[in-house]
Amino acid sequence: MPWGRSGTLAMLLLTGKVIGRAKARDPSPTEMSVEPWVNPLDQAAAEHPQSTLSPLDQEQHLDKICLDSFWSEVETIRQGSGEDLDCSRRDSRQSEEGEQEEQWLADAGLSTLISDDSEDVENAVLLSTLTRAQAEAVQRRLDSYTLSLRKRNKPAPRDVRDIFHTPISQTLLSEPHHSDDLAQNSMASVPKAPLSVLTPEHQRGAPKEEFFITDVAYCEQAVILLKQAKLPQNNSQRRKEDGTLPRVICPKCRLGVTRIQDLSHPDLKKVRQLALIDLTALCDLLELEVKRHKTGKRKIPESSLFGVPLATLMESDQKVKPNTSTPLFLQALLAFLEKKGIDSEGILRVPGSQSRIKLLQQNLETNFYSGQVSWEEVSPNDAAALLKKFIRELPAPLLTAEYLNTFSAVRDITDLKQKLHMLNLLILLLPEPNRNTLKALLEFLSKVVSREKRNRMNLWAVATIMAPNLFLHKAVPSKLTEGAEKGQAEKAADVMRLLIRYQDLLWTIPNFVMSQVRRLNENSSRRYQFYDRRIKNLLRKIHTDSRDKPDKNSSELCRTVKIQVGDQVTSTMEFQLNINSRASDLLAQFHRHYLHSPEKGKGKIRRNGSVSFSDCALYEVGGNIGEHCLDPDTHLLDLYNSNSGGEWVIKLKPSAGRGM
Repeated sequence: MPWGRSGTLAMLLLTGKVIGRAKARDPSPTEMSVEPWVNPLDQAAAEHPQSTLSPLDQEQHLDKICLDSFWSEVETIRQGSGEDLDCSRRDSRQSEEGEQEEQWLADAGLSTLISDDSEDVENAVLLSTLTRAQAEAVQRRLDSYTLSLRKRNKPAPRDVRDIFHTPISQTLLSEPHHSDDLAQNSMASVPKAPLSVLTPEHQRGAPKEEFFITDVAYCEQAVILLKQAKLPQNNSQRRKEDGTLPRVICPKCRLGVTRIQDLSHPDLKKVRQLALIDLTALCDLLELEVKRHKTGKRKIPESSLFGVPLATLMESDQKVKPNTSTPLFLQALLAFLEKKGIDSEGILRVPGSQSRIKLLQQNLETNFYSGQVSWEEVSPNDAAALLKKFIRELPAPLLTAEYLNTFSAVRDITDLKQKLHMLNLLILLLPEPNRNTLKALLEFLSKVVSREKRNRMNLWAVATIMAPNLFLHKAVPSKLTEGAEKGQAEKAADVMRLLIRYQDLLWTIPNFVMSQVRRLNENSSRRYQFYDRRIKNLLRKIHTDSRDKPDKNSSELCRTVKIQVGDQVTSTMEFQLNINSRASDLLAQFHRHYLHSPEKGKGKIRRNGSVSFSDCALYEVGGNIGEHCLDPDTHLLDLYNSNSGGEWVIKLKPSAGRGM
């Protein structure tokens, strides 16, 4: 969404009513949405029509069951940790003064700002893609780092504003869409909203539908809400939920949806850097002070499955099964639970036999990789208990020691969309093994909830039981154990249910991040022109010559598409572009002309001896992107206008994917 339409954006953010009516009249086939869960109280009443309990008594009964399960999980974790708990937390420490800022700058790709031999161009390339709020977050980290250096009588680094005033950076930042100008334009055109727009009373009467805008940086959306609607910050009062979560509509842009697995590793690295900057700016605006913890080195147990770091486990598993994205043991355990345990009443809540669980764990440690484990006589409740034990016995939290407290802080945000903004950015920041493992776990939990009529496990029950296993870890201090307060349990479970409920939305890359990645790649490719005037003149001439090419918006534009099998390009095809052309249309043409070619075998892509059209995808490669697997709904003329220097290639999608 262009910044010039930010007035419309603000109205979308503040009310969502206009689009809501439009959607009701003419639902868009490109919208990405999630249906609401059934109210667990209504579900209970439907399943037990003879019940003599009043609605209030039913609610209290369900709350008691969930809270008892929550604190039972907490006690299990305490007992399992034993003496190790206090020792591990002594190993966990907050970084020394200035160390956190230094690590943050390194993670954000801005460590050259504080190095003595930094090049202006290195700093300017990334800084040139930032919005105003993001740049201010960077400046705050530099200011804090500078203050810590002064206390230690060390020379301060350069001010980030000095970087923007060098000749090199001025050239990089001279484009018409400079982020500072965009931020100014966005705020200038936002209409004033009455204070009552976002009061709790309004929230209580709001329709169960939310619009999720990803075209504008999340921190800039927070700026609009905070300045125009006076959104309450960090209000600890939590509105009593009625058992449902709203349907969230995320309208697709014309470039389609980009999921995490759709990008190459180099571009994903840039995504993580930009996500960290936006997350930090958002935390600053919401006044969430989040300190990252560091865990000391601990002795890894002599085990093949439990207590093994995820990265180590994945490294071993990929020797057995290349391209696997989640631990093989977890895959086997979840597959068994889906087959035998998903319909068991109270699955995840009803404890298994401790003696059987111990024997099963020993058997798996010894025989899993040899394939001599028989699952036929395993109790589903024992397997469910083993799943939770596997998660909580990881040497570091599944949500990582660095970001566990930030995940926990989401529970203190009052606005649902801002909670989802935080979670979306946090998912992007997770290391690949953690992100993939979390995704596999959440997909299973979602399946458990979908069978609640049989297993009596609704979303709130599953979230309440699983929350301690993810948010309470022996390596990181937590407030969850400071007393059995109902509010602590509800807040932790609230974040857990958001992860389960909106996982499809959270594993996508926001459009604004994709735009910043493209600009970052463009600026990186242009940076070398500043070292030699002759090269600069040559590039200017090439740019001038390119203007003589056919109009990008021409309906007669024809694009050459490469067909790739393995590492070899075997043939090409021509595709005529018009304003309505989509990636799915191009793939359909490929399917007609190549997979059904009368010439046997020629031009066909085969997997395991059979033709599989569904395994093929269209990729954009090069230009301002590394490699990008395109959404079938991508409008190709818009893609060409966005990245005319990229090539289009049809090839097989990876069998197991780079990641989830």
